[in-house]
Amino acid sequence: MKRFKRNKRNLNSEINVVPYIDVMLVLLIIFMVTAPLLTQGVKVDLPKAPAQSMAVEKNPPVIVTVDKQGLYFLNIAQNPQSPEATDQITQNVQNALKENPDRKIYVRADSSVDYGKVITAMVALQAAGSKTVGLVTETPKKHDV
Repeated sequence: MKRFKRNKRNLNSEINVVPYIDVMLVLLIIFMVTAPLLTQGVKVDLPKAPAQSMAVEKNPPVIVTVDKQGLYFLNIAQNPQSPEATDQITQNVQNALKENPDRKIYVRADSSVDYGKVITAMVALQAAGSKTVGLVTETPKKHDV
């Protein structure tokens, strides 16, 4: 009778997680770099109102921001950090609506800005062909209510 010789090395049946850790670190770095780019850089103090959050859609919405000084900024402009004239906003939004007529449009205004500036932004959006315009607010904290 022949006896089977056992291999001196035992098989290792553990899962090697090092590649998974590498992938997770790469994803973490990618998200850390891209997350600040997703927010618009104009600082505004949004009015506080208890409203439901909107669902995220595949096409980013068009956002017109009105800052404390009453300057207008457009997130789809060539340079979203520089102020835009209302006629330029109208032209850019018109072009965006030609590409995608169902694109959502929002006005994001500082709570201390003159109401007339917000209306001027909404009129420019209406002139661009927007049928509806949403207003962006911030959810109040418990102690604000």
